[in-house]
Amino acid sequence: MGDVLAGIHATWEFDTDSVLIRFERGIRTPRLFQSLRERRIPYAALSSVTLTPGKRGTVVLRAVPRPGADPLLAAAAGQLKEGNDPYRLVLPAERETLAEYYADELRALLGSEASLPAERFMVTAPEAPMHFKAYDGRAGFDGALVSFRWFWTGASSAKWKAGDQTFPVAELGGIEWRSPEAFEGYLRLLPRGAAADSDADGPGPDPVPGGTPVRAQPDQDPAAVVFGLGYGPVHESLPFAAAVLESVRRTQSVPVATAPVPVGGARRDPADIAERIRHLGDLHQAGLVTDAEYSAKKAELLAEL
Repeated sequence: MGDVLAGIHATWEFDTDSVLIRFERGIRTPRLFQSLRERRIPYAALSSVTLTPGKRGTVVLRAVPRPGADPLLAAAAGQLKEGNDPYRLVLPAERETLAEYYADELRALLGSEASLPAERFMVTAPEAPMHFKAYDGRAGFDGALVSFRWFWTGASSAKWKAGDQTFPVAELGGIEWRSPEAFEGYLRLLPRGAAADSDADGPGPDPVPGGTPVRAQPDQDPAAVVFGLGYGPVHESLPFAAAVLESVRRTQSVPVATAPVPVGGARRDPADIAERIRHLGDLHQAGLVTDAEYSAKKAELLAEL
C-alpha cells in the first residue's frame, strides 16, 4: 500500500506484507507504547479489522490479531486495558472516511487462515537484554537466562533462603503474568511439564488435589517475582514477559531438565557479601532462620568470596 496513517499516539505505515506501527513518545502517550517504540505486524498475523466510534469525537481503527500470533498479547492473556492496546489507532472523527478506506484495504489483504489461531508467534517480541525492578527482587533476561536477585527489604524468608536464582530458557515451559494493575500481581516462570497454559488463557487457580502439585504462592515461590505499587509496572514487566515467552517457545523442542539453577560461580563483591551476612545475622537473631540454616548460609556466602 505504501501509505501512512497518523493517529493519536501512533502512526501506521503500510507496506506490501505488513504494517509498521510507530508509537509517539509524548507525555500523553501510554508508557507501554513508549517502551515498545515500534512494532511490525505482518498482515498474515491478523484475523480481522474493525472501525468503531471512540470517545470525545474520535473513531478507532483496530487490527485484530490472530490468537497466538503475538507474544505480547499471549503474555498479557487478556489483561491489557483498552488504552494500552497496541493494535488500536485512535483518529479524529473527521477522518472516519479515510479510516474506512484503510480498514477495507486491510481486510482485502487478510489471508485464508485469518480465522484460525496462529501455530507460532508471527510478531517479533521485544529484544533482550531486559530487566525490571519488582517489589521483592530484580529480574533480568539476557536472551538465554532469566535471573532473579532478591531484595533484603522485600523478599520473603523462603526466597531469601533459596538464594538468588537463574533459569535457563531451555528449562522453562512458559510464564504467568498477572498485571501489576491488579491485586497481587506477579511474574512466574513455569518449568517444563507444568500443567498450566497461562500464556494462552491467563492466570488460573492452582491444580486440584490429585493433579499437578500445587505451586507456592508467588511471594513464597523462588520462580516468581511479585509486583507492588511502583514496582514491576506494565510497561516494564509485560515486554519482559513477552520476550521470555517467545524465547521459551523457540527452544521447547529441546529435551532438558526442569530444576532452577542457583546463581553461583562468579566472584561477588566483598562488600555485598558482608551486607548479606549482616542481614543473615539479623534474620537469625529474629528467629526467622535456624542455627543450622544460619551456619550453612553463612558458609555458602563466604565461599563466594
